[in-house]
Amino acid sequence: MDQLRIEGGLPLKGSVQVGGAKNAALPLLFTSLLTEGWMEFKRVPKLADVEFSLSVLGHLGVEIQSDLTRHEVKLCAKNMNHLVAPYDLVRKMRASVLVLGPILARYGKAKVSLPGGCAIGARPIDIHLKGLEAMGASIQLEEGYVIAECSRLQGADFDLGFPSVGATENLMMAATLGKGETRLRNCAREPEIVNLAEALVRMGALIEGAGTDEILIQGQESLRGTDIEVIGDRIQAGTYLVAGYATGGDVEVTGIHPSALGAVLNLFEEAGASISKTENSIRVRSSGERSKATQVVTSPFPGFPTDMQAQWMALMSLADGESRIVETIFENRFMHVSELRRLGATIQIQGNTAVVKGLTALKGAPVMATDLRASASLIIAGLCAEGITHVRRLYHLDRGYESIEKQLQTLGANVERIEQD
Repeated sequence: MDQLRIEGGLPLKGSVQVGGAKNAALPLLFTSLLTEGWMEFKRVPKLADVEFSLSVLGHLGVEIQSDLTRHEVKLCAKNMNHLVAPYDLVRKMRASVLVLGPILARYGKAKVSLPGGCAIGARPIDIHLKGLEAMGASIQLEEGYVIAECSRLQGADFDLGFPSVGATENLMMAATLGKGETRLRNCAREPEIVNLAEALVRMGALIEGAGTDEILIQGQESLRGTDIEVIGDRIQAGTYLVAGYATGGDVEVTGIHPSALGAVLNLFEEAGASISKTENSIRVRSSGERSKATQVVTSPFPGFPTDMQAQWMALMSLADGESRIVETIFENRFMHVSELRRLGATIQIQGNTAVVKGLTALKGAPVMATDLRASASLIIAGLCAEGITHVRRLYHLDRGYESIEKQLQTLGANVERIEQD
């Protein structure tokens, strides 16, 4: 296995282009299951999770033309011949459960393994299943599989209860081929939801309200193939901006709309950063002073994203003062704390709150990533630390960041991927 070797202490400076968003690309790829036509996707990130998704689609019988080096994928499910997504594939990535709604809507039956993914919390799929039941599906759980059947999904009025991103995506896709009108309430509002709705509309779906907490879908008899571009990755952008500011640098990210990171940019201002924005870029500069301590509460979009919590904690480890970070989304998302402590960070956990006492310096050490965003947190801490840091278990990192070491090198970081002993 590979590891990253990081020599800390260098301020990051320059500009990087943000790649396509993993969390937008995955549901977009699964829209191919809703049509017999060819779907063409651009700006698809070259990531392990994308490759897992293509493996799932390939198993289902989807024709695949993929060139991830050019970030392009073409899919056609006209001759799809399997309605079962097996455990050996689905266990690798939680987003695989998003095949459930499209397969059920198009074929009237589906068998999908309960999903796996990062170990950051239980993340049950009960909202997905209750929504499909409200639309007339019969759902059974047998031997670790969801078995769903219906003659045709029916329009429904369904309140998600919690704005789950995955459930919003799954139910929105399913409703596009249902009979009649579906109204989804308490929906997720993330930019990735809007990107998915844009693709579905281009396929012929009638959707209103994407990006708000209420989405209205008029079911269609069929959908057509189309092309769509994946939006920029706001978490990737936020990660590079935090890395730049934490190291006392000056970093610009392009290919991202500032509105996608509104809550994060507000915290940057509280921390003392200088921010410049255009329609397609964000620049964060350090004055050379230590960051001010901030208080953070994660929440669904447009609040502060849970996917930026670990990175922000690395920044707060060197802030002037005491910070409190409250995690409200996942109950097990402080696993990076023990590894940050190995670098010298002073962090105490009190239930779902991390109390971070900022220090003037961290010390390099070998650390091990426990999940995707924890990997980014440890890299940021290593870039700030005195001496050498080795980050291991990069397979987590490769699920969500494409060639992160090369991007950091363009900003002046002394980081390299090496073969682990």
